[in-house]
Amino acid sequence: MENNWLDRLTEKMTRQSARSTSRRGFLGSLGTLLIGAGAFTLLPVYRQGAFAATSVAEEGDPNSCDYWRHCAIDGFLCGCCGGTASTCPPGTVKSDITWIGTCRNPVDGKDYIISYNDCCGKSNCGRCICQRDQGDTPIYRPQSSNDLNWCTGSQANVPYHCSLSVVIGVKEH
Repeated sequence: MENNWLDRLTEKMTRQSARSTSRRGFLGSLGTLLIGAGAFTLLPVYRQGAFAATSVAEEGDPNSCDYWRHCAIDGFLCGCCGGTASTCPPGTVKSDITWIGTCRNPVDGKDYIISYNDCCGKSNCGRCICQRDQGDTPIYRPQSSNDLNWCTGSQANVPYHCSLSVVIGVKEH
């Protein structure tokens, strides 16, 4: 019986692979790949669309440090810099990574999950600086720390401009 071209190619590649790798090396590489793939999904990064849209009853001045959403913010409020509490000003882009906080809304008494994004691309806004550290943790838990420049994780050499407070969900009790 005559081998077809696919059989010959498969045999040639299999024999070449067997000559250039060991079983132990192959199993080690496979194990590293499987562990890495499993650990990748555990990274503490907010992913767009991971939470359902949430309508929130609001009152108060979003350009005040005392506004309920700003319970864990550290930076200039984007509402004072040409944007809003949840949108970046023109000429800036939202950082890809965030820090997360949980703030209680005094209107309905519920705790909401807040994503604090930095807006990047212009120099510091310089208006409405707020530093509220409710729930801030030491630097060994960076996903909960508000003391990092989150713009550095998005794009190379992009300056920080201001910070957003975006409601991404309701905390389940």
